[in-house]
Order: sequence, then structure tokens, then C-alpha cells
Amino acid sequence: MVTNHDAHSHEDGNRAYVRALKQHAPQALAAFSAFDEASLRAPGRAIPRKYTELIAVAVALTTQCSSCIDSHVVSARTAGATEQELAETVFVGAALRAGAGMSHGLAALRAYDTPTTS
Repeated sequence: MVTNHDAHSHEDGNRAYVRALKQHAPQALAAFSAFDEASLRAPGRAIPRKYTELIAVAVALTTQCSSCIDSHVVSARTAGATEQELAETVFVGAALRAGAGMSHGLAALRAYDTPTTS
């Protein structure tokens, strides 16, 4: 099976540079880590972990973050997400990304329809 990391192996090399963040920006890295933990994994959250991870997958698909896709798919599966739920999530992300293209297309048509003077 080919994983996303196989297709984007440069992501694996990037992880080695976390030590540079720890060395040069430790407070920012700690703040980011705390934010990430509170947003995705804090106890007592109203949204169950499985759904938080599926939301994260949809967002990762739209932002095209390959390492995020990999980690959140694994976390979603661990939290009990099914292959069908993941497949439906793929299309939620795809629809939103396509919708953004449509929205920008409308802006392009508006720009075409609004002549400017040069």
C-alpha cells in the first residue's frame, strides 16, 4: 500500500527540523503545541474525538497538508472512524475546495463586469 508519506517523502525530512523550532522559538512552539492539544484532544470537548479528527481530515485535504492528512486519518481510525466515514469526509473536503474555486470564479466574473479606468 502506498501511503501519502511515500508520495510526499519530503515531509518526513521536515520533521527533523522540529529541534530547530525547539531551540530558536521554544515559547512559540510550546504555545502552538498547547493550542493544538486544546483544539483537538482536550478532555471534556463537546465534539467527540472521532468527529474532531474527521473534521481535521477535511481541513487537511483542503489545505493540502500531507503530513496532517496522514496523522489525522490514523487518529480518526483509532477513534473509531470507518472507511465509509472517511470516504464521505473526502468529498466534504473536495466540495468545500471546489466551492472556493466557484466563489473565486464569481469574483472573476464580477471583475470582468466592472471595467476600470487606467
